[in-house]
Amino acid sequence: MQEVMSYRGYKGTIEYSLEDNVLHGEVLGIRSLLSYEGNTLQELKDDFEDTIDDYFECCKNHNMTPEKPYKQNIVINLEPDL
Repeated sequence: MQEVMSYRGYKGTIEYSLEDNVLHGEVLGIRSLLSYEGNTLQELKDDFEDTIDDYFECCKNHNMTPEKPYKQNIVINLEPDL
């Protein structure tokens, strides 16, 4: 099970790099690559929220509409006898 954080309708992963000894993650559900990192869970959460806030500010400054995250659900319709 992968843990995720949420902020302003966006979700982000919580991952750990043994090589770099750092927590990191990326925002899920959008095409833009937004990543963040921290040495503690609080630093990771703060950087995640700052990344989302910076993304909104950047979109505003460039007259762009921020991407809305897509839902990560796949719906499969099966025949009743399956």
